[in-house]
Amino acid sequence: MDWLAVSNILLWGLVVFLTVVVLALARQIGVLNDRVAPAGALTPTSGPKIGEITEKIEVTNLDGKLLNIGGPDAVGSLLVLFISPTCPVCKTLVPTAISLANHEQINLLFASDGGSPLEHQSYVNDLGLEKFSYVLSESLGIHYGVSRLPFALLIDERGVLVGKGLVNTREHLESLIEAKESGVSTLQEYVKTNESDLVKEA
Repeated sequence: MDWLAVSNILLWGLVVFLTVVVLALARQIGVLNDRVAPAGALTPTSGPKIGEITEKIEVTNLDGKLLNIGGPDAVGSLLVLFISPTCPVCKTLVPTAISLANHEQINLLFASDGGSPLEHQSYVNDLGLEKFSYVLSESLGIHYGVSRLPFALLIDERGVLVGKGLVNTREHLESLIEAKESGVSTLQEYVKTNESDLVKEA
């Protein structure tokens, strides 16, 4: 047997070995995908509870216009995204929030606190948020238990708080919409409910 035949046998053996490894990895990835539950927005325990009618809070945007956030006489659903000029994740999440709000046809408001109005106006101009309401209100963040950014909350057309939490990705933002449409407080609760139903059926 010459060296060419030996090398061909070794190469084919290596190909078969790599094929087995790839198939094993693909199977393991599938198992992990089934076991890992989707991660929704991380909901804090402080502030108003999800499912409660929100209290109407008066705030003023950067243009000096008086706005009402929440309350039983709310006009349409409202997504409030708390951001800051010093938060790099916020900057990347803003276009996602705009796209999601347009797709779901809900109102979008940006909120922040600290710093000067000029600093925030420059931030608004940099991100192209001129057509959106942008408010500076420390009391609004305190009321809803905002401790870290970016943070979002969703209030429906009845003034009910249907979702809130720390949001770092589009998936987190979408989980607020999913919570509203599914009628549960968080996406995690939705997953647990479905798992319980499956166990009962089994």
